[in-house]
Amino acid sequence: MTNPTGPAAAPRMSEAVHRRRWAILAALMLSLLIVVLDNSILNVAVKTIAAPAPDGLGATQSQLEWAINSYTLVFAGLLFTAGLLGDRIGRKRVLLFGLAVFGIGSVLAAVSTSPAELIVFRAVMGLGGAFVMPATLAVLMNVFERDEQPKAIGIWAGGVGLAIAIGPITGGVLLEHFWWGSVFLVNVPVVIVALIAMVLLVPDSKDPNPGHIDPVGVGLSVVGLVLLVYGIIRGGELADFTAPSVLLTTLGGLAVLIGFVVYEKHSAHPAIDVRYFKNPAFSAAVAAIALVFFALMGVTFFSAFYMQSVRGYSALESGVLLLPLAAAQMIFSPRARLVVQRFGARAVCTAGMVLVAAGLGCFAFFGTDTPIWAMEVVFFVMGTGMAHIMPPVTVSIMQSLPREKAGSGSAINNTFRQVGGALGVAVLGSVLSAAYRGRIEDHLDAVPPGARKAAGESIEATLGIAAKLGPAGKDLASQADTAFLHAMQVTALGSAGVALLGALVVVLFLPGRPKAGTATEGAADAVPASATIGD
Repeated sequence: MTNPTGPAAAPRMSEAVHRRRWAILAALMLSLLIVVLDNSILNVAVKTIAAPAPDGLGATQSQLEWAINSYTLVFAGLLFTAGLLGDRIGRKRVLLFGLAVFGIGSVLAAVSTSPAELIVFRAVMGLGGAFVMPATLAVLMNVFERDEQPKAIGIWAGGVGLAIAIGPITGGVLLEHFWWGSVFLVNVPVVIVALIAMVLLVPDSKDPNPGHIDPVGVGLSVVGLVLLVYGIIRGGELADFTAPSVLLTTLGGLAVLIGFVVYEKHSAHPAIDVRYFKNPAFSAAVAAIALVFFALMGVTFFSAFYMQSVRGYSALESGVLLLPLAAAQMIFSPRARLVVQRFGARAVCTAGMVLVAAGLGCFAFFGTDTPIWAMEVVFFVMGTGMAHIMPPVTVSIMQSLPREKAGSGSAINNTFRQVGGALGVAVLGSVLSAAYRGRIEDHLDAVPPGARKAAGESIEATLGIAAKLGPAGKDLASQADTAFLHAMQVTALGSAGVALLGALVVVLFLPGRPKAGTATEGAADAVPASATIGD
C-alpha cells in the first residue's frame, strides 16, 4: 500500500467546500467536544449523584460505575459499525443522527429520577457518541487534501485534549451553582448549535462503491467488542481478572473477534479488509494508540484520587490543575506535523512515548508535600508527549486507507483507543486497588470488624471510616495517605512500562523519515473519480 510518486492528486471536492474547509473543521470539533467533554464532566458529578434525594439520586458505588460503564460499553461496541455505516450511507447523515441521539439522551439523563434510569439514558448517549466520534474524523479526511490533513488532524487532536481538561472545570462550576442534572443538560445548547453548523457547512460524503452489506461481519464485531469491553470492565470492578464471569466474557469476546478476522479474511465482501493490518505503518500506529491510552487512562484514574483525597483539592481545583496537560496538547498538536516533516514519524512518536513514560514515572516520586508546580510541569510534559503521538499515528492510520474508507479507518482508530483506555482503567485500577489493600490491611485494627473489609477497598472508603472514629481516625487517615502513595507509585511505574512498550513498538515498526523522491507509506490516493464531495 504505497502512494504513487508524482504531483498531488487534484482536489475531489467542489471549490465552495474547499474554501470553507476550516469552518467545517470548527463545526466538527464542536461535535467532538461535547462527546469527549461529557465523560470528563461526569467524573466530577459522581459524588453529588451518590447523595440522597433531593441533592442526588442516592446511587450506590456499583450504580455509579455503571452510569459510566453503560456509556463505554455501548460506545465501544458500536464504534466500528458506526464507521462502516458512515462510509455506506453518508457521514453527514450519520453525524446528524448521532448528535440528535446524544442530545436526546442528555435531556433524559438530566431528568432521571432513579439510578436505573440514569444508567439506561447514559447508554443512549453512548449510542449517539458512537456515531459522532468516527464521523468527525472521516469527514475531516474528505474535506482536506492530503497535504493539509496532518495539520487538520493536529488541530482535531488538540481539541480532544482541550475537552478532556475543561470537562472537570465545567462540571465543577455547574455543580457549584446548579443541580446535578446540569452536567448533562449543558450538552443540549451545544448539540443544537452543532446540528445547525452541520446542516449549513458540512458536505456529505460516502464510499462510491461500498459493495454488499456484510451483516455477519458487523454482527461479529459488535458481539466481540461488547463481550471484550464488558469483561474488561467487570474485571476492574472485581479487581480480579481470573473470576469465571470475567474470563468467560473476555475470552469469549476475543474468540468472537478472532472469528471476525477469519471471516473477514475469506469474505468476498468484507466489512473491513483485514489485509490493511499487514501494513507496518497501520498496525504500529493502531498498537501505539491502544498502548498510550492504556497508560494515560490509568494515570488519569489515580491522579484524581491523589489530588482530591491525598492533597485535599476540590473537584474544580483538580480540574484546573489539569490545564497544563490540555495547554500542551493545544500548543503542540497542530505543530506536530512540522516536527514530523523534519525528523520523521518514528523519531517524533518515539520521543513522545518516552516523554509520556517519563511523566508517568514521576508520579512514583510524588508525596503528600510535593510542590504543585512540579506536578504542573509533569502534566505539561505528558501533554507535550501526547501532542507528538496522537497526530502522527492518526495520520498514519487514516492515510494508510483509501479516502473512501475514511469511516472505517476512523472507527478502527477510535475503537483501539477506547478499548486501550478501558483496559488501562480496569487493569491499572486493579493494580492500584490491590497494592492499596495490601498496605492498609495491617492498619485497620481500630476499625470495627464488620467494617474492615469495606474500609480497605479504597482510600475514599478508609477516610470515610476514619472520619467516624474521632481522634483514633487521624492515625488511620495518615496511614491511608501512605498506603495510597505506595499504590500510586506501583501503578505509575506499571503505566510508564506500558508507555515504554509503546515506544518500542513505534521504533520497530513505524516508518521513519522518507527519503527525498521516494513514496510515503499509505494508501493510494488514486480513488475513483466518483468519490467526490459536492457543495
